[in-house]
Amino acid sequence: MTKKYVSATSRDPGTTTVKEAFDKLLQVYKLRGRFNETYLETFWGKMMGPMIASRTTRLYVRDRTLYIELSSAPLRNELVNAKQKLIQVVNKEVGADVIDDVVFT
Repeated sequence: MTKKYVSATSRDPGTTTVKEAFDKLLQVYKLRGRFNETYLETFWGKMMGPMIASRTTRLYVRDRTLYIELSSAPLRNELVNAKQKLIQVVNKEVGADVIDDVVFT
């Protein structure tokens, strides 16, 4: 009896990966936007680095606007000056246009 070799990356026709199924679920239930917002909030430290993350006291997204509360006034001024760059970096990291504006509180 000979065994047929099956590679780890091949799969039976008609099957989907967990990633594909999850993406389909987000699409069907129209949850992609909220998922991306939550991703941004969760991975803020990874995106911006430990220096900015350690000085961020509150962060949330509402109506495509990112609200950031910082404990450092000099950092706030730097980020206000780099607002458009911040929007580009965040949207690129998430892989979708999640935010259109940033408000510093």
